Amino acid sequence: MRFVAFDLETTGIVAGVDRIVEIGAVRFIDGQIEGVFSTLVDPLMPIPPGASRVNGITDDMVVGKPKVGELLAPLAEFCGDDVLIAHNAEFDTQFLKADINKNEAKAPRGIILDSYPMAKKVFPGLANYKLVTLVTHLSIPSTGFHRAEEDASYCGYLLLKMIEKISGSTSIWPPIANLVALTGRVEQRFPQIEPQPKQLNFLDML
Repeated sequence: MRFVAFDLETTGIVAGVDRIVEIGAVRFIDGQIEGVFSTLVDPLMPIPPGASRVNGITDDMVVGKPKVGELLAPLAEFCGDDVLIAHNAEFDTQFLKADINKNEAKAPRGIILDSYPMAKKVFPGLANYKLVTLVTHLSIPSTGFHRAEEDASYCGYLLLKMIEKISGSTSIWPPIANLVALTGRVEQRFPQIEPQPKQLNFLDML
């Protein structure tokens, strides 16, 4: 009964062009938070005012913070083989995939679930399926939204609420294939890239 919920904050919505400014990953074991990976990220570009209005993250907050290339391996180590879940996971995974490919970096190895389509099937009839709507509807305690660690924790508690609705108890984990089926998609995972040895050119040999 363990999984990792994760969330990103970014400078915009286009993976490979816009940049990650915050990573949050929260490990749940037997329904309880047992570990947190949370950090601001220096995007090496100005944060647009529109993005700052959404997440409250400004340029001065990310000065001197780690670059994303320095964080991918520690994030992969934190997540390991655990099942992963994010809300509207395609958005977050596309940003991480772009940086994993660019840096030829290690990646989390677990199956990726998306709580957005899952919630539509488990809790039908809501006005919308934004994370804030689901958190409010399910009375999940909250302090604020659009920060990575907090949103990741809400997503984790949302998965527990869905498991409880499906199984009648948070202690009964449905087969992972059933949870994947609720997403309406084929099984998703991050690419596992073997770093290629760099080729020496003539000048390197002098």
